[in-house]
Amino acid sequence: MPQPALRRPPRTAVLVPVAALTAAGAAVLGPAPASAACAPDPRALQMTFQPVDHTVTDAVYFRARLTLDDRDRRCGLGSSGWAMYFTSVRQPAAVLTGTAGDIGRKQLADQGLSVARADRAQSGDFYVLRPTSAFKPVKPGERRQIDFNMELWALQKTDAPAGWSISYGGGTPHWLPAKALQDPTDPKQTKAFSGDNRPVQDAARRYADNTETKVSLTLKQSILPQPLSATATGGTAAVGGGSDVRAPGNLRGEADYLRSALRDLTRAKGAPITLATDPKLDVDHDGKPDAEGYTLTTGASGVRIVGADAAGVLHGIQTLRQLVPAKSYRDAAAGHGGGAVRVPGATIADAPLFSYRGLDIDVARHFESAQTIKKFLDLMSFTKLNKLHLHLTDDEGWRLQIPGLPELTGFGAHRAFDPDETRALHEGMGSVNDLGGGDGIAGKARNQTQANLGRPPAYQGFEPDVLNFVGKGSGYYTVSDFQSILKYANARHIDVIPEFDFPAHARAAVQSMERRYRATGDATYRMLDPNDTSKHVSVQGYTDNMANPCLPGTYRFLTKVVGELKKMYAGAGAPLNRISLGGDEPPGAPDTWWSGSPACKSNPETAGKDGDTLKNLFFTKWNDIAHTAAPQTSGWEDISDPTKSFRLKGFAPLPWQNVWGWGHEDWAYRFANEGTPVILAHATNLYMDLAYNKDPNEPGYYWAEYVDERSTFTYQPFDVYANATEDRWGNPITPSPSWTRLTPEGRKNILGMEAQLFGENGMTPQIREYQAFPKLLGAAERAWNRETPAPAQMPAAWNVFTNTLGQVTFPLLSAYRPVGLPGVGVNYRIPLPGGKIDGGTLSANVRDPGLAIEYSTDGVRWRPYSGPVKVGASALTRTRAVDGRTSRISPVGVPNWQPGGSYQQGALVNYQGELFRALRPSSGRAPDVSPTFWRLIQ
Repeated sequence: MPQPALRRPPRTAVLVPVAALTAAGAAVLGPAPASAACAPDPRALQMTFQPVDHTVTDAVYFRARLTLDDRDRRCGLGSSGWAMYFTSVRQPAAVLTGTAGDIGRKQLADQGLSVARADRAQSGDFYVLRPTSAFKPVKPGERRQIDFNMELWALQKTDAPAGWSISYGGGTPHWLPAKALQDPTDPKQTKAFSGDNRPVQDAARRYADNTETKVSLTLKQSILPQPLSATATGGTAAVGGGSDVRAPGNLRGEADYLRSALRDLTRAKGAPITLATDPKLDVDHDGKPDAEGYTLTTGASGVRIVGADAAGVLHGIQTLRQLVPAKSYRDAAAGHGGGAVRVPGATIADAPLFSYRGLDIDVARHFESAQTIKKFLDLMSFTKLNKLHLHLTDDEGWRLQIPGLPELTGFGAHRAFDPDETRALHEGMGSVNDLGGGDGIAGKARNQTQANLGRPPAYQGFEPDVLNFVGKGSGYYTVSDFQSILKYANARHIDVIPEFDFPAHARAAVQSMERRYRATGDATYRMLDPNDTSKHVSVQGYTDNMANPCLPGTYRFLTKVVGELKKMYAGAGAPLNRISLGGDEPPGAPDTWWSGSPACKSNPETAGKDGDTLKNLFFTKWNDIAHTAAPQTSGWEDISDPTKSFRLKGFAPLPWQNVWGWGHEDWAYRFANEGTPVILAHATNLYMDLAYNKDPNEPGYYWAEYVDERSTFTYQPFDVYANATEDRWGNPITPSPSWTRLTPEGRKNILGMEAQLFGENGMTPQIREYQAFPKLLGAAERAWNRETPAPAQMPAAWNVFTNTLGQVTFPLLSAYRPVGLPGVGVNYRIPLPGGKIDGGTLSANVRDPGLAIEYSTDGVRWRPYSGPVKVGASALTRTRAVDGRTSRISPVGVPNWQPGGSYQQGALVNYQGELFRALRPSSGRAPDVSPTFWRLIQ
């Protein structure tokens, strides 16, 4: 059964002793208020979410359990006067219409509770849970379980409600610590519905899937993306920060970049390095120059890089950086750098497959600092990507200062506990102003460790802090910030493509201009018709997020934004080559969009026109406005349907919703075959914010597929159907004969491809890096490498790619230093090992040969794994990177321990994959676990 088109849908726990949690809470909140009466202490509560049964319906709603722990031994939680606030990607069934809603409301009413949307607008993912007159007070020290139906399903912990707070008597809400549990061995918790046949990842499945074998890599295979040709010539070349870099004036920027990169490595003098351009450079010998191509020659006499253009020279520099041994980078990071660094003697020639090699970063849902974006830009350059599609606006935030429109950043760039939305957008996606103040939530954790319930987050999987207000709901780029990003990108030959998402997904802008109107009476930029009775609900729950195409204020606003944008690019000396119009997910059917708008009926230009026609009118005007500043535009495929005649001038669609069975599988090729330029953005393979696999501890959504680096690396740009082997629920499929195939002429219209990193779950830079790496490396390979393996050749190519990651690329990323920025290392995902135990002997493997495996039989002493080893009935395994970081723990043969059950090897693994030890009595009976400890691990 298809899930609603949640391309960017709006969403657990470390177990620590109660004393530690209470101490952490006290450190945050200070002493409990003294009162003659017994006052509830918000520090004493904790909320746990767990899906418990997906079989109560078949993909309509499931039964979840909220468990409220009251650790206050004095007061308890009264029968009235309190309210609990939270956000949730899954709607509580009680707010749904129809039978599901009726059942959900009765379910809560029987427990003395009700739930509703928490903001005045009744729009979005913000909810409040309140007691009714039938609520039975929670006694001091009581643990109350609440059955709580929710829509659809919850298969990953990131589906859990987040951002919990509690308010007493209408006062300031206080942080309510939260966690999530999910048993990966219980099908009722992990099988979405009867048609979900995708298995949960575990050690045995990984062991069977990890068929990769270690190989010795050639020079060509050691570089990512692989060049067209690379030959080792013997000997080495010495390079260092003191090398004489010789370059003409037009390559001054590239020369400075190289000098800076080498100084980060060593200050020693090396052989001379020469940079040059040759506009006629033909690296593939087809008689035509190759844009962005380069040749790189290294040897005892020095290094020479020749590019077809300046971008090609920089690509050659990045290849040179990859030739530096990872150990040299590690030594430099540790302060042990010394003499000149030796790189192998080589001749390399290379040029890209696509001119458009993109990455989309969403900073609207959760904001990221300019420094984080710059680090991604340098990593993009390192992997030869050249287009940053910056998703600057959405329902949940507007992230760019526009001079003359202060409301956009004064109101629309902030989230807070403000149900009336008088000063900020309401809480959304679990976050307000991160862990900072000024957002109406009292008592939040002071740091990520406290938000993570007492343990520093490793960000190698789900962490509870993302349920506890970690995440930049507020923030924006000043003009100066944005221009610094543009300059940094331009120095790396990366185009920054700004996206302003209209007319849907526009709530932050629409409501900001509405506040402007209410405060000043100025309707110049107003985008809402106050008398519009049209009804629509977006997939994220918004009812008031669409700009009205019949109001002149809508076009005045877009004209103002584009005009200021043009000035910013000019001031930064950066080209504005393309603007993204957005355009995705207009909610509901076309005839519901503006059918009740008097402004549409009274405007001679729009009167009598249906929703589709109004949408086309809007995009024609929006496209024309964008073209006043940029020669090209792009936007999501929703803007123009290949089965209809509407097209925009100078516009390239990004087809994204190719989910097998949704009916859009061939839209990209239909556009290309008709002559429309296309940027591939297929969700099944290129959405990096989707979870790596079906393991509850993997952060991310899964509405289109589970996406890992195999998904990106095996992607076939010119035959996406080669990847259509199973649907998102793990059921085998066969590509339909009716799906349009790409023609030779159509192939010429594929501009390139773009990986997507949407931000609903991207609460921290570390999570963003975990989601992107190594997935982005597979996407970079497919966007650059002209030698795309055929499906029959892909298994062998995949084996080489995994070896490249494990032996070369991961070690480089562990010591990676972005040029011109502080900090070392990338938080790439370290793959969990696979394992099995036969006859007491542990066998283990890992996806990327070259990574180290460790095992333990007690959870304390870890040993290197070098081959099958006797461990007994169970063991724990993990993968270790060269920087010392480890993957999550992977139990092999460890039983699901229950009270009174058997207990083996003195090791207990809870649902988080976190290890807790208990002493095993000599009698071999189950360990003596205190009731308090057991309550915590449930």
